[in-house]
Amino acid sequence: MSCFHPAGFYAYTRYQPTLLCPYSPLYIHIHPSILIRPILPIINLFFTSLPPPSNSYEFESVSSSYSSSMTNYTPKNILITGAAGFIASHVANRLVRTYPDYKIVVLDKLDYCSNLKNLNPSRSTPNFKFVKGDIASADLVNHLLITESIDTIMHFAAQTHVDNSFGNSFEFTKNNIYGTHVLLEACKVTRQIRRFIHVSTDEVYGETDEDAVVGNHEASQLLPTNPYSATKAGAEMLVMAYGRSYELPVITTRGNNVYGPNQYPEKLIPKFLLLSMRGKPLTIHGDGSNVRSYLYCEDVAEAFEVILHKGEVGHVYNIGTKKERRVIDVAKDICNLFNMDHESSIKFVENRPFNDQRYFLDDEKLQSLGWAERTTWQEGLKNTMDWYISNPDWWGNVSGALVPHPRMLMMPGGVERVVPENVQSDSPHPAVNSSQFGKVGPTSRTGSNPTSKPGFKFLIYGKTGWIGGLLGKLCEKQGIQYEYGKARLENRAQILSDIQTVKPTRVFNAAGVTGRPNVDWCETHKSETIRTNVSGTLNLADVCRENGVLMVNFATGCIFEYDATHPEGSGIGFKEEDTPNFTGSFYSKTKAMVEELLKEYDNVCTLRVRMPISSDLSNPRNFITKIACYDKVVNIPNSMTILDELLPVSIEMAKRNLTGIWNFTNPGVVSHNEVLEMYKEYINPEFKWKNFTVEEQSRVIVAPRSNNELDASKLKKEFPELLSIKESLVKYVFAPNKTTLI
Repeated sequence: MSCFHPAGFYAYTRYQPTLLCPYSPLYIHIHPSILIRPILPIINLFFTSLPPPSNSYEFESVSSSYSSSMTNYTPKNILITGAAGFIASHVANRLVRTYPDYKIVVLDKLDYCSNLKNLNPSRSTPNFKFVKGDIASADLVNHLLITESIDTIMHFAAQTHVDNSFGNSFEFTKNNIYGTHVLLEACKVTRQIRRFIHVSTDEVYGETDEDAVVGNHEASQLLPTNPYSATKAGAEMLVMAYGRSYELPVITTRGNNVYGPNQYPEKLIPKFLLLSMRGKPLTIHGDGSNVRSYLYCEDVAEAFEVILHKGEVGHVYNIGTKKERRVIDVAKDICNLFNMDHESSIKFVENRPFNDQRYFLDDEKLQSLGWAERTTWQEGLKNTMDWYISNPDWWGNVSGALVPHPRMLMMPGGVERVVPENVQSDSPHPAVNSSQFGKVGPTSRTGSNPTSKPGFKFLIYGKTGWIGGLLGKLCEKQGIQYEYGKARLENRAQILSDIQTVKPTRVFNAAGVTGRPNVDWCETHKSETIRTNVSGTLNLADVCRENGVLMVNFATGCIFEYDATHPEGSGIGFKEEDTPNFTGSFYSKTKAMVEELLKEYDNVCTLRVRMPISSDLSNPRNFITKIACYDKVVNIPNSMTILDELLPVSIEMAKRNLTGIWNFTNPGVVSHNEVLEMYKEYINPEFKWKNFTVEEQSRVIVAPRSNNELDASKLKKEFPELLSIKESLVKYVFAPNKTTLI
């Protein structure tokens, strides 16, 4: 008979029904919902006195003396992600108010469901700091962890609305999984985090049986049923893996539904309250029999306070209540608050694609730490109603969130687009991930411009990337027939198949590895970088030459750095024939290598792009978007590429059969401070930033960065109308955004 130890039980059974016992090599195959939950108190009581086995796994930070057996943790500097959102803002305000000795740094990109006003109680306090930025920015996250000496992370940032996940599931993957991965990787690199509290959801358990009398325990199997909960479960897997592989001190929470003041009205209770205030019917998915458990926000904030200080590393904690309510009953209770007739005020609409019938949690483990639900349903609902009546315009225009089935495409930067239910939106937006080689076509498209000259047909590689996506849009606008390639560029046979099938007159290569999410990634993934940036590009060039097709290759100018012959501020830029002199990053090495080899191909037009900028200031790859998220920037003049002006030029270059190497930047240079001064003038008058040196920057990045001026006189001679970098910034980027983003 195998035995159990509590540490082994929790560390190994949080995510799977197969239990591992650290005292025995045997595996015990049982389903937790059938056997473990009823006998858990007995197991814990019997084995509490047992010492940990010598080979048991302990989650411990390499820089911390805290192990999974210790409690009463005291943080110093806490980073709270997503803290302008609903739950996290209540947690942040509580910690700022209660613990003046803690430094609270909050990071939020201010998406559609975030509001800086949620943090008003904390903004004037000395132990609070707000940073606008995206957790998907590794540079920003690493910078914050180091410069703010962060020892604790409470990770709330996520897309959470199930309805939206049915309409735009990829955004959930990017935010909930990729964003979590960036945070974990930053923790691994900085090696200073003593607690990483990951906020998940009860929905990862999936549907609870209607007749179950015991709720899902922390050891229950994960069975997500919608895209939202699937991404949260995926994020949990990453958290568990980093805990076990890198000894990160992780804790995971899974909570019931939360309600209260400040909540964006896409969720049931604030949505019903606002509909009632507007005299509109309360729309219920299906028949309203679905059962949910609701906790008041302040009770949940207290739960996180308890878990922060008393939670054990490596453990999962359910934050729940045993008081359940059907959706129809919630609607009736709100009707009662407004003295509305139930029958005439409630409207039943089509159900979701899948709507879990019930979520039910066992919260005894959290209660054992001293937490208990304090706010009654009647009291919490009345408090929430009073707040929304007093703050009806807190969220501005929310009409799109109040429809029965919102399908919002959450765009970076908080732009909200509501797509009618009977209309599909295929408007693409750029992906953060630079890996371009999924099988994504070829899909034949023809622009709608009837006056376009016939004869051109483009084959574009890099559909999911920023430049590749923009090229497709330009072809649509200009009426040029184009298709996206489906070949993996390292596979010569697949490229040949694309060429033979599409029969293009020109090929554009906008595919390549720049790093995930930045060039530091290439330092530890050298073979993948070579395979794509060198082998793949050469394959494509060679197949194109054999088939008599010109290839336009988007390369980089980040292969030079200021030197004695080209000093900073001299106006002497590197010419196309100059030999690259920057080898600080492996990414730049591969790009310089392939550029040299491509000189042997007379069918290739190489375009050296630098620090690309576009008018889309919500795009995380946009250079302006990046530096606007940083507290500190290095102030160095650089050549840059304004895509709105130069991408149409690249198409014209292809039409003119231009080949060879081209410095593909706007003439002149602009410094980081000059760019941010324009940003402050046109976009955000309150914007502030600080400078730091290259030496200081080197402490928060892995690979050095290139700084240089490229001589664009060759391009200017071919296209005399080309604007200087500062003129182009104003015309194409800042002036168009002045009225739309202020």
